[in-house]
Amino acid sequence: MLRNGLEPWHLLVVAVVVVLVFGSKKLPDTARALGKSMRILKSEAKAMKEDGAAGGTVSEAQTPVTTAPADPPATAY
Repeated sequence: MLRNGLEPWHLLVVAVVVVLVFGSKKLPDTARALGKSMRILKSEAKAMKEDGAAGGTVSEAQTPVTTAPADPPATAY
């Protein structure tokens, strides 16, 4: 059914639709934001892999710190 699903003219149609939807002035900013997001995602995925390869233990910096609720101020009557 989808024997030739992505032909060159399909990509051209998609590019024209993207330009029409976003406008040519916003495309560089959109591409820059997408690239920045991809870099962040890649670095976070790499960090998760390194944490998993380290033995799977939770370090002190990752443990949540719980504090007891503060006592309400005492009022004298």
